[in-house]
Amino acid sequence: MKKALYERELYRLQTELVKLQTWVRTEAARLVVVFEGRDAAGKGGTIKRIAARLNPRFARIVALPAPTESERTQWYFQRYVERLPAAGEIVLLDRSWYNRAGVEHVMDFCTPSEHRRFLHQCPIFERLLVEDGVLLRKYWFSVSDAVQERRFLRRLEDPTRRWKLSPLDVESITRWEAYSRAKDEMLVHTDIPESPWYIVESDDKRVARLNMIAHLLSTVPYRDIPPPRLDLPKRPAASGYLRPPRELQTYVPDHAAGLS
Repeated sequence: MKKALYERELYRLQTELVKLQTWVRTEAARLVVVFEGRDAAGKGGTIKRIAARLNPRFARIVALPAPTESERTQWYFQRYVERLPAAGEIVLLDRSWYNRAGVEHVMDFCTPSEHRRFLHQCPIFERLLVEDGVLLRKYWFSVSDAVQERRFLRRLEDPTRRWKLSPLDVESITRWEAYSRAKDEMLVHTDIPESPWYIVESDDKRVARLNMIAHLLSTVPYRDIPPPRLDLPKRPAASGYLRPPRELQTYVPDHAAGLS
């Protein structure tokens, strides 16, 4: 997809996302969007584009680190429950409770019994959320092995993106089939009518972003709620205020002036 077409449609969809957020605020709705998939599948970039023009006070990105020793003793879903939205909020989960079905299971960070318990409890947990009125949407970003490897190589070469590549990401190359089997098993147990999985083909990041955002918008019955009219008042006439001399304050050096 050409950049100009992509950016034009992305802006239109972001405008609709702002309308969606206004509807969520007005209706006191609670929206949770789960982003899962292969490493380097494009989840983070899509989340960034969704959140870019939303009010950050009411749209949160949640990307949890590894659990602490204390959290490991809790009910598995407990630390995610704490981050669920209140009325009028949107939560974008950059990976979620499905860590247990993927990386924890494949890398033996959980026991087989913990994995089986998760597959049993997860549909129950999600049915409870939906029953309580939470709008739950789940997206799996699918990427081919060849495209994933190319993206890994670009991350290695780009110092601004090197942090995106961890030892676990590198090891996922050698465990490609294990992750595939884990995903298939996860879908069998958790692709339920109350909270189905939606697969996003993401070898082309621009196409994936547009497809995912357009689909999300199509699944929520929002409507355009015009904001209240605001008129800027006339600036009052000066009343004698004098700005302090510049030399009394410390200014940031003009780095830009030295650029050619």
